[in-house]
Order: sequence, then structure tokens, then C-alpha cells
Amino acid sequence: MARTLLCEIVTPEKIVYTNEVEMVIAPTLDGEVGILPLHAPLVTVLRPGELRVRYNDGKDVEWFAVAGGYLQVHQDKVIVLADAAEHASRVDVDRARQAKELAEQRMAEMKQKPLMEREDMTECEEDLKWCEIQLQVAEKRS
Repeated sequence: MARTLLCEIVTPEKIVYTNEVEMVIAPTLDGEVGILPLHAPLVTVLRPGELRVRYNDGKDVEWFAVAGGYLQVHQDKVIVLADAAEHASRVDVDRARQAKELAEQRMAEMKQKPLMEREDMTECEEDLKWCEIQLQVAEKRS
């Protein structure tokens, strides 16, 4: 049996995932990072993207959409503190598509206004990115 590490994916609302895994692959600001057992202690910032966990001698993989946050590694334990996270199989594709369309409409409306009258576009851009990531992960992996 391969050596494992405990992986926990946590959001402010809930614990999304807890399991013994063999590897965690996460999106960071500098690119993807792969975490194996006996990894050196690490704290890093996550960028929005796809997080994967491998187990069962690498045969099984689970995919998650994460909306940024932090990743901590310490003593064969990986803790993902995500702003938002969803397992690929739990993404409501229709709802994500509708939310994406609404975010795109809001962005288009904001761009029509003079610069001084625009609402905060950053929030809208983050919403749009989160919808796109959920759709990417769900459509490829579920």
C-alpha cells in the first residue's frame, strides 16, 4: 500500500472533502504544485482553478473547482482553505451557465457606463471566473 496524506478542503461554509490520498495537485499563483507524502512544510496562495486528488495507487482521481484561497502542507496533511470549492460531480451546470450569462451581461452593462460611474468590476470578474472554472471542471470531469 502506498504512503498517504490527509487532504481536507474547507470553505467558510463547510468541509467539502476529507480523505486519505496519495497526491494533491493544486493551482497556485506560480503554476500547479504537486504534493506527495513527506512533502516539506508549505503555505501558498491558490489561484482559481482545478484541484485534483489521486488515490488508490493513482488509479482514481477526484476533481474540484476552487475559487482561490490558501494551501497548507504540514506533516503529511494538506489543508486547502478555499474561498469556494465544489466537487466536479456536484456542480450544477445549468445554474453555472445562467450565472455566467448574468455576469457577462453585467460586465457589458458596466463597460457602457462612464469610468466614474462604473460599479466595482472586480467582483463581477471574479464571479465570471468562478462560473467558468465550475463549468470547465464539471464538463471535463463528471
